[in-house]
Amino acid sequence: MNRPALLTAPLLLFLLITFVAPIGAFLWRGVTDAEVAPVLPRTVAALVSWDGAATPDEAAFAALVADLRDARARDRETGIGSIPRAAARLNADRPGFRGLLPMTARRVEASIEGSMRDAVLAISEEWRDAETWGAIRRAGGPLSAFHGLMALDLRQDAAGSIRAVPDDQAVFRAVLMRSLWISLTVTAACLLLGWPIAWMIATAKGLPATLLLAAVMLPFWISLIVRTAAWMVLLQREGVVNAALGAVGVGPLALMMNRFAVVLAMVHILLPFMVLPLVAAFRGLDPRLPRAAASLGAAPWRVFLRVTLPLCLPGIGAGCVLVFIQALGFYVTPALLGGPNDQMLAWFVGFYATRSVNWGLAAALSVMLLAAVGLCVALYGKLAGFRRPGAA
Repeated sequence: MNRPALLTAPLLLFLLITFVAPIGAFLWRGVTDAEVAPVLPRTVAALVSWDGAATPDEAAFAALVADLRDARARDRETGIGSIPRAAARLNADRPGFRGLLPMTARRVEASIEGSMRDAVLAISEEWRDAETWGAIRRAGGPLSAFHGLMALDLRQDAAGSIRAVPDDQAVFRAVLMRSLWISLTVTAACLLLGWPIAWMIATAKGLPATLLLAAVMLPFWISLIVRTAAWMVLLQREGVVNAALGAVGVGPLALMMNRFAVVLAMVHILLPFMVLPLVAAFRGLDPRLPRAAASLGAAPWRVFLRVTLPLCLPGIGAGCVLVFIQALGFYVTPALLGGPNDQMLAWFVGFYATRSVNWGLAAALSVMLLAAVGLCVALYGKLAGFRRPGAA
């Protein structure tokens, strides 16, 4: 192994242990199912050959009774509630399991004479429904597409067919489209606002250029939460903006808890990430080329479209990618300034990871977010490339 590789090995190992491994372990939860199989191992095995068309046979009911009896005894000995955890996982697939599974476990502890099937059906008629057993089979693991399908508003029925959820239950595809739309809007606004600012910085000389660049860099020294809180002070109903409008007889206006506040604050926060690449592109632009085009009779708009814009495309692409990727993962700003219909995909990842404690769905939504970012980077690489202009 050469010396540069040895020098970078500790850093790579550190990143692997503290960054790559934890993220990989979290994302792995999106394709695994480990809550139900340890509680209902016989039942999962009995349902492997089940066709999903009707209620399973006596063997599946007998396996269910045996599994629930063993799980109840094990929970009493260890004090760990494995049955409630399995019920919570199954309830995410089929509502009602949170009460059905513990109730069935309590009642099958008594001695059962005759058919296990009849005894379980006497406890609840829900066990007659094939979809109830289908939920157990889908959660059998170790790998599962359940969370990935749920993140795409799809589900698998007892027979194994994949279909879309009803429109009144579809959530995540609309959230993804909303996140993409907000991110594109913020990116376009940053480009429109950042272009003249970057041109002023790139063409200024001496102290004015330094002061303008310092003004752009200043937000990097202020916390994101502080900047978002400042917009809350400005935009709230009794805030500075409404107070100024009230002084001239206008308002108060609803400036918070809406899409306008979210986009405005995000543009303010992400604008420097657009300005800096544009400044680098403008400073690398040979000023003789636009002048030469103008001297040959080209109109100003043609000089811009045929000379200036193509030469600045690498800076535009870099700025757009930086802004879009960061906007796509915004969490704090929409949570503080937006309403229920303005939350982005990152908010749902946080909700399912911390409040709902559904790490599988949170991981699946994270994979969807990573896929959107990867697609954006791949598209940039396809259109603009990652090599510097003029590189071999």
